[in-house]
Amino acid sequence: QVQLVESGGGLVQAGGSLTLSCAASRSIRIFNSMGWYRQAPGKQRELVATITVITAGATTNYADSVKGRFTISRDNAKNTMYLQMNSLKPQDTAVYYCNAQITINDYWGQGTQVTVSS
Repeated sequence: QVQLVESGGGLVQAGGSLTLSCAASRSIRIFNSMGWYRQAPGKQRELVATITVITAGATTNYADSVKGRFTISRDNAKNTMYLQMNSLKPQDTAVYYCNAQITINDYWGQGTQVTVSS
């Protein structure tokens, strides 16, 4: 069993920055991929960014709405994934969830609230 715990959410003004962290209860080297998703009130959960680790390095993927503003990364030694969020906009307001995948198994964190005021 894997536990994922997000942290780093909060209230920030538009244009500001936040860094989210996702700490795993075991080595993240076992995961095929990890990612961040978000869900705003009344909307479906959507992909924000994903990161995979292959032998030559990491492959990242971003939603168009966050490209150039958000950066996903992972620190294998700390069993932690990060999401650096810059130039935040009110439309980034949502609960952000950490996800990790191992073959057909999917794990989720409990979510952390990000609120961007205008």
